[in-house]
Amino acid sequence: MKKEDKQELVNQLHGRFDLAKAAILTDFKGMTVAEVTDLRTELRKASLEYRVVKNTLAIRAAAGTGAEKLSSYFAGTTGLVLGFDDPVTPAKTVVNYAKKQEKLKIKIGMIEGNIADAAMLKAIAALPSREALLSQMAGGFQAPATKMARLLSATVARLGYAMGALKDKKEQAA
Repeated sequence: MKKEDKQELVNQLHGRFDLAKAAILTDFKGMTVAEVTDLRTELRKASLEYRVVKNTLAIRAAAGTGAEKLSSYFAGTTGLVLGFDDPVTPAKTVVNYAKKQEKLKIKIGMIEGNIADAAMLKAIAALPSREALLSQMAGGFQAPATKMARLLSATVARLGYAMGALKDKKEQAA
């Protein structure tokens, strides 16, 4: 690779690191080309980017970005997963793929500037989706209002029963 091409790759990757909300480093040693292609397909479906770059170029590209914290982990066979929209999606996708493809190992990750080891990424992947959390929160906000409506309804119903019983009692007395 020519020096100009390397510099172009570093500049391009630097820009991708700046935009990324999540970056996960994987070790794909032992995976076949077909397995890596399958991984790329899965990641593409989730709007994620997967790259295999030389570690020295990745370290240079990460300098001055949030991904600079990952520099010490660029060693050996390293695949780079980048997510630009939802920071949790890369963790979910990579962890789910690693469950079915044991050769793929998760080295380390960075989610919104915070370093996350493999165990933390697995915990993040186990969280419910954003939509599910929002619906749970909405249900939590709705619950007190629903309880109040039931309470008021029950009070009115009891008052109605008491009035009916009083009416029946007066009719029997008369």
